[in-house]
Amino acid sequence: MKKKILICGGGGFIGHHLAKRLHKEGHKVIVVDLKGQNEYADKDDYCSAYLPGDLTTEWVWDQLNDIYGGFDEVYQLAADMGGAGYIFTGENDLNVMTNSAMINLHAVKWAVKWKAKVFYSSSACMYPAYNQEDPSNPKCSEDSAYPAAPDSEYGWEKLFSERLYLTANRNAGLNVRIARFHNIFGPEGTWDGGKEKAPAALCRKVAKALDGDEIEIWGPGTQTRSFLYIDECVEAVLRLMESDFLGPINIGSEEMIAINDLAHMIIRISGKNLSVVNVSGPVGVMGRNSDNHLIREKLHWEPSMRLEDGIKLTYNWIKSQIK
Repeated sequence: MKKKILICGGGGFIGHHLAKRLHKEGHKVIVVDLKGQNEYADKDDYCSAYLPGDLTTEWVWDQLNDIYGGFDEVYQLAADMGGAGYIFTGENDLNVMTNSAMINLHAVKWAVKWKAKVFYSSSACMYPAYNQEDPSNPKCSEDSAYPAAPDSEYGWEKLFSERLYLTANRNAGLNVRIARFHNIFGPEGTWDGGKEKAPAALCRKVAKALDGDEIEIWGPGTQTRSFLYIDECVEAVLRLMESDFLGPINIGSEEMIAINDLAHMIIRISGKNLSVVNVSGPVGVMGRNSDNHLIREKLHWEPSMRLEDGIKLTYNWIKSQIK
């Protein structure tokens, strides 16, 4: 059955890949984003219509209602966010919390009115910092979220919004699905400017470097993360939406790697002779890895792409953008 679908934040990295997939399947996909249409995608290739607008404001939602009269599904990926340099300095905390919270308050109100099924993109950043101090043994199972102690205001807002959607489910019958993303990466995403994530930032540094150069890594480089390729993320989101499980559920990879090792992997892929130097900078928790027991149980699915294969695709794309 073809659906009328709203994608909030569809001009962003994950949002436009998701829009492209749903548009290709024949659905009517409406994209709304403050940043403008995704710079790496042809509108006709990834959505039926694009509406530029600030989703923190009520009039944008009024306009959506006036034009389209409601939606069958809403994918809420819009947020004020970025990489470690944006999230962990503390300089953007007020914007991060207020902008994202306002978007979600509006989304819940209108989704209830439209009787739409909603996907909400939470984040692994909501997990307690005290469970992520050991780089070799972080704990990020879904049931470990409480007692709550995220390491950033971004994580606190995600935790609040998870509870917002779940209360709307209990009190207003909102049909919701919630996923906690773990470091999604791939081509056609932000790779420069301060809001890029670690894989894109490292790919950019390596692609721009000359033989014999050094590239800088924030922190000791022993901090660990797992990274999930974008196509795997989109597949997991759609499987969750088709299921009867509300979540929250982790969407990520269990292939954990230290940041220094990720840098050396990218250097190896590039074929260059480069060295790594560790410098002071925002780091976040020392260890984070997706725990996929629940997604295997509920969706009978887990990612299959190796990290190195996804990094090769991403590095080659970023290299082409620099050229």
